[in-house]
Amino acid sequence: MIKPIYTLFLALLVALFMGLGIDAFYPAPEAPQYPDELNQFKPELEETAEQKIMWEEYNQAQEKFAEESKIYNQNVSIISLIASIILLVLSLTLLNKIDMIADGILLGGVFTALYSIIRGLMSENSQFRFLIVAVGLVIALVLGYIKFIRSKKNS
Repeated sequence: MIKPIYTLFLALLVALFMGLGIDAFYPAPEAPQYPDELNQFKPELEETAEQKIMWEEYNQAQEKFAEESKIYNQNVSIISLIASIILLVLSLTLLNKIDMIADGILLGGVFTALYSIIRGLMSENSQFRFLIVAVGLVIALVLGYIKFIRSKKNS
């Protein structure tokens, strides 16, 4: 009973390690701060010219942040997809003699690929989303074949 729990625990740690590693070395863009002066604005009063300028600047900063976030999510998706492929290859080749560890790293690679797909969906680019899901599907099919079908043929 402890082996499946250990495998799942290792998988979660591997995926968390990948996600935190990406965040540590490739931080997300900073969201713009809402100006305090606009918090004091009362709708029944007329906007001043200064407040209108602040609104415009804040809206422009917010739009810039949204665009940067799309690019960032796309890049994180690519980085984590590459990391997941490396993890999957390692688990199926070099580490395949140590079942529990190989299975934990394999499942961690699957979780990392899922993280990659989620970040790809956040990129708001339909072609990229299709591509990342297609790559995820290919990984799942190849992984299933190698792990379950080919290993039965070799037994």
